[in-house]
Amino acid sequence: MSEKETGRRWVTAQACESAHCVEVCFDGPSVLVRNSQEPDGPWLTFDREEWRVFCAAVATGEFRD
Repeated sequence: MSEKETGRRWVTAQACESAHCVEVCFDGPSVLVRNSQEPDGPWLTFDREEWRVFCAAVATGEFRD
């Protein structure tokens, strides 16, 4: 389904410099994440608190080698 059909607004990070990025959609109590190259493909669903914890972990470098 297209964005127009679902009413969802997907956004890509401004830092994305290629076509290989993720897109995020804030959809009510959920945060949806999908591959920008497969807009009709599957997506991951997080609740707002899970998303907040994930973003905090990324900001502190928790996922770096």
